[in-house]
Amino acid sequence: MLDKPETYPVPQGWSLADIPPRTARDRILVAASGLFCNQGFAATGIDAVIEKAGTAKATLYNHFPSKQALIEAVLEAEGRTWRGWFFGRLAQVDGPAQDRIVAVFDVLHDWFADPGFYGCPFINAVAEFDTEDSAVRCAADRHKEHLLTWLKAQLIELGVPDVKEAARSLAVMIDGAIVAAQHSRDPTFALTARALAVCYLDSIRT
Repeated sequence: MLDKPETYPVPQGWSLADIPPRTARDRILVAASGLFCNQGFAATGIDAVIEKAGTAKATLYNHFPSKQALIEAVLEAEGRTWRGWFFGRLAQVDGPAQDRIVAVFDVLHDWFADPGFYGCPFINAVAEFDTEDSAVRCAADRHKEHLLTWLKAQLIELGVPDVKEAARSLAVMIDGAIVAAQHSRDPTFALTARALAVCYLDSIRT
């Protein structure tokens, strides 16, 4: 049985940077997210976060007792923000299930074309840290499960024979497009993946 999906608001920005911080904790999260996602999780030190957030070291440690705790909080907040934007955009798509699935790649294209695009924080974090870093990997797995759950719901409606495998295949196309666009700075990888997804969906429905 599929998990109950998250409820998503009207889409705004895809990043924490698009949400004005209201508290000291918010300012720290926004500052840390911008540095981690653009300069690297491992390469960014706490002092850099403190300077960018304009807060005292004691304030940061009052909210986040360690850099690891801050990284985990950034990933959770970035994931929630991105999902609100991404699935909120998809909720505005009219049409059958296949149209909604294909629209995923149109939304990705808009994301990739944003000058602030820095790739997926979860893909970046998992690539940076040891594979045994369970907290980072679990955060990435939870984030991916939201996408897989949404894909499975569309594929069930579409009536494909193997929903789990089809969702995994589409997730590979999505992740591949994200990584290719980040490395090349070319948003049209989303359109390439879109064409592949259309061919794939047609083939599994035949």
